[in-house]
Amino acid sequence: MVILQSGSELTLINPVRMNEEGLAALDLLGKVSKIIRLGDFHGLDDEFYLNRYKCEFWAQQGQETYKSPSPTKIINSSTTGPVSNSEFFIFETAIFPEAALLIKDHKLLITTDSIQYHSDWSYFTWFTKFAFKLLGFKTGLNIGGPWLKRVTPKGETLKKDFEALLTLDFEAIIAAHGSLTRSGAKELLKTEMSNVFT
Repeated sequence: MVILQSGSELTLINPVRMNEEGLAALDLLGKVSKIIRLGDFHGLDDEFYLNRYKCEFWAQQGQETYKSPSPTKIINSSTTGPVSNSEFFIFETAIFPEAALLIKDHKLLITTDSIQYHSDWSYFTWFTKFAFKLLGFKTGLNIGGPWLKRVTPKGETLKKDFEALLTLDFEAIIAAHGSLTRSGAKELLKTEMSNVFT
């Protein structure tokens, strides 16, 4: 989960339900005004937060994995970002909704499953490490293999979507999985693209 703070208002991106201690700490930060779902395969805990905070819910149309709740604001390529100087990027070719959010002032790209950065697997069990490797993941930056397989139309590729993403001005990435990479993310993505889209 990523928390954006703008004054006293909070925006939760890809929210994950926390225990009471975590929720109390969240409430001390400010008032939750927006929940944002960037990827179709996430959203299990959206309804919990919406019931708790009675706030806006932003998502793309055509949600399939979690069809409810319904968005109060639709995300598309022309939707103004939820905080100052931010913008959405849409993976237009994907057959299931997937977006990213660019926070321009910090050159930070927020993603869900499309791009992930795994810096440390030391806390993984041996089984989890084996499963991740079997799914094609590695330490470092990954274009999510299982996600890519599921969202790519038959006989097509998402290469042009990723090439369009590279036109954005970002250096850092944080995803729903993995950890933050603070610099060099665009170059890492270029390398990953050359491996994935041969």
